[in-house]
This record gives sequence, structure tokens and C-alpha cells, in this order.
Amino acid sequence: MTLGVVCGALLLIPITATGAAEATADVGRSLHAGLAASQWVVNAFFLTFASFMAGTGSLADRIGRRRMFASGLALFTASMLVATVAPGIGMLVAARLLAGAGAAAATTGGSALLAAAFPDGPSRARAFGVFGTVIGLGLAFGPVVAGLLVTGLGWRAFFGVAAVALLPSLLAVPLLAESRAPVAASLAAPEAAPLDRAGAVTFTLGLSAFTFALVEGPTLGWTHPAVLGGFAACALLLTAFAIVERRHPAPLVDLALLTRPRFVAISAMPFLLAFGFVALTIVLPPYFMATLHASAGRAGLLLMLLTGPTLLLPPLTAVLARRLSQRVLLVATLLLVAAGTALLALVPGGAGAGSLAAPLLLVGSGFGISLAIMDGAAISSVEPERAGMAAGLFNTARITGEVVAVAVLGALLSTLTRAGLAGRYGSRTASEATSRLLQGDMTPPSAVPGGYEAAATHAYAGALHDVSWALSALSLAGALIVARLLRTPAAPAVPAAPAAPAASAVPAAPAVRPLEGNACPLSTS
Repeated sequence: MTLGVVCGALLLIPITATGAAEATADVGRSLHAGLAASQWVVNAFFLTFASFMAGTGSLADRIGRRRMFASGLALFTASMLVATVAPGIGMLVAARLLAGAGAAAATTGGSALLAAAFPDGPSRARAFGVFGTVIGLGLAFGPVVAGLLVTGLGWRAFFGVAAVALLPSLLAVPLLAESRAPVAASLAAPEAAPLDRAGAVTFTLGLSAFTFALVEGPTLGWTHPAVLGGFAACALLLTAFAIVERRHPAPLVDLALLTRPRFVAISAMPFLLAFGFVALTIVLPPYFMATLHASAGRAGLLLMLLTGPTLLLPPLTAVLARRLSQRVLLVATLLLVAAGTALLALVPGGAGAGSLAAPLLLVGSGFGISLAIMDGAAISSVEPERAGMAAGLFNTARITGEVVAVAVLGALLSTLTRAGLAGRYGSRTASEATSRLLQGDMTPPSAVPGGYEAAATHAYAGALHDVSWALSALSLAGALIVARLLRTPAAPAVPAAPAAPAASAVPAAPAVRPLEGNACPLSTS
């Protein structure tokens, strides 16, 4: 019962997270929203999902895992209903902010419920294998489902169907058993320490300031006081966060782990892959819709070239992991992403699935390999008694990387596309055209002379090519750094749940303290 209810609910998280990219063009036209506002429909979810993950995990241990799961699921469902009827872009973005917070609570509460319901190692590994497979299905088919709904019924139907699909799991919550962390025997125990509220607030505000500056920078200008203020606030708040974490008796993240080369290398992997894979799942659908005149449904199908390998590669990697070291497999992951993004930079604008297949399959294969080994590698790089804290810091790096990557790639594409059009059409027209293009709309601004489509495709594709070269260089540099940091010998990487192609963290269950709410968190990407 616990496995069915949790998996049934959390299947919707990756679908609504990545599927929102297919809805941005429809949202922009329907609500008369500009590019920055439409981007917040995607970024708002990732922002609160990352910010609330660690805090809800710790809180679930104290107030009850079922209560946290139910609260998060209820908030997530309500936010989908609000998004369905939102009269303006402001309310839609607010609904997405609430959805991210609800998703974080449901994810940490749900994964902790599974850990409590399956206490022994083998059964827990099987349970999280099913859990990971379900999340992998949501990642792989989310863009397709979203695209078909948006194309056939509109963007409101996408959010409305998600809300209705969550109701059975919400109604079944009372059937689940409640669990909490044991009462702390000592005031020095983490369960007895006060919640790290200051850490949660400074981290959330710092990440929000950074995301605001990146999203608004292309529109307001990178030297605008609000943009510069956002970057400055981010630096100050994250500095305060580091100070708070060093002094708190039970911090959200143990920064001392960052002094360990192996753990740093493995924790850098999800951050690098957030740029090389996760952000592409967000920025490519509008590109397909604009340059290929693809519907949202067809854009989702094309994206299967990128997401499909996440279902197929983890089982094969489980076999390879018995023969190859973690170092070899993790470096191979980044090299595949580097090769795929380099090939993507060579695909001409307007080219179809045949030209896109090789680069997208290479990137997806690299990410698929990583899913089977990263979480186990992160936890095995520290002592067993610190496994829970390692999992928390690792997943914080993972989800923070997703927020940053989506915002950075969106800002780069916007800035470069606008620059490519400004010389021909002027700054104002270029800004309007870029806003439409990055929402998947090739319709030219008013009073634009002939040849607009070719010029717009050239500018948009050129921006994607520049970004792809940058991603390839980042992945290649990451491969060299990770290889150097992982020179310490390690045992072959045997994943805890080899058949679980999760879209995110599939916990290495035997190594994690079974009743820690933040020991089994999951990212949506």
C-alpha cells in the first residue's frame, strides 16, 4: 500500500516539472506574458523544490513522515488546481512556487515512508528500485504527456489533469502507517537540536536572488541596479548561510564534507549534469516548436531521444559496475555528455530528428549511466554513520544545480539570440522577437520585413550552438577534474537498486540511516 500510494503520487512530480516547458508558448499567448514571466513558470517550481528539500526532510522526522507526505501532496494538488484557473501570469507563477514546496514535502515524506515501511536492506532496495523506475518513467514520458495535453486541450488541461490524477493518492493517505524518528536520547543528538531555520532562510533567499538576477538580466540589462543587486544579495546571503551552517548543532548541510576530494568530485557530478542534461530538457522544446514549427506534442516526442536512454541504460550500467570502477563510469558519463553537446552544436538550425538523434542519444546515455551509480558512490565515499548527512548534501547540490542550470541556460539563450537579431532589426524589435522565439513562437513582430523566419532561425540556432559548445567544454573540464579527484582507489560501483532508472536520487538504501527523512530525497530531473 505504501509503495503504491507514494509511487502513484510522485510520478506526477517529474511530469509537471519538465512538462511545463511544453506549455510556456501556450501560456505566453494566453496570458499575454513576456519571456521573463513565462520562464518563471518553470524556474519557480525548481526554486522552491530545491529550497525546501532539506528542511522538509528534517521536519518530517519530527512531525511524522505521513503528515509531511500528506501536507506536501495536498499543497501540490491545490497548487495544480490554482494553476488551472489562474487568470494571470502572476497567479500562475505563485501556484508553481507552491507546487515546488509541496513537491519537496511530498518527496521527502514519501521516501522516508518507504524507508520505514521496508526496513531490511533487500526489500528496501527492491522498493526503491520500483520507486526509481516510476520516477524514470515520469522523466522520460513527461514531455510527451505534457505536449499531447497542451496540443489537444491547452495548458490549463495539463495542470488540471495532474490535479485530478493526484486525488486517489491523496485519498489513500489515511491508510498509511505513521512513523517518526526515535526520541533523542541526548540533547546533543540531531533530533533534539533546534531546526536550522536561519540556514533554510538564507539559502532560500540567496538562491532566489541569484535566479531573479539571471531571469531578469536579459530583459532589464545586466547592468541594471536590480540585476546587480540580485547578484550582490546572493553573495551576501550564501556567505551568511555558510557561517550559519558552521555554527549550528544540526545544520542542513555539513560543509565539512566538502574537504573530502572523493565526495566533492561525486557531488560535482549532478551539478555538471544539470547543465548538460536537465537544462536541455527545458530549453529544447521551445527551440523545436519555433525552428521546426513543431507542436508541443511533437516537441515532446523529439525530446524522447534525450530522455529515453534514462530508462534503458541503468540496467546495463548495473552489469558494467561490477567490472569497472566508479571513476571510469563517472568520467565516461561526462565524456558522453561532452561529445553529445559538441555534436548538437554542429546540427544546423531547422534540422529534424535524423540530425538530432545522435547528439541527443549521446547526452541521454551519459545521464542514464550516471543514474545507476551516483547516489551509491556519494554515500560510499563517507563513513556509514555520516551517510544521511552525505545524502542530504549530495541532493542539495543536485537540486541547486538544476535551479542554476535552467536559469543560466535560459539567460544565455535569451542574450545571445537577442544579440543575433539586434544588428538586423534593432534592439526593441530584437527583444520582442526573442521573447516570442524562446516561448516557441516563430510569429514575427509587427512591421518586420521579409526573411524574418530565416534570420530568426539562424539567430536562435546560433545561440543554441554557442551554448552547446560551452556545455561541451564544461563537461570535458568536469571529466578531467573528477578523474583527478577520484584517483583514490575505490571498490567497483555496485548500485543499490540497479534496475531503477530514476530521474533523480535512487537512494543507496542499505547505507542510509533508515528513518532519516532527508536520507532518501529525490530530484525531479
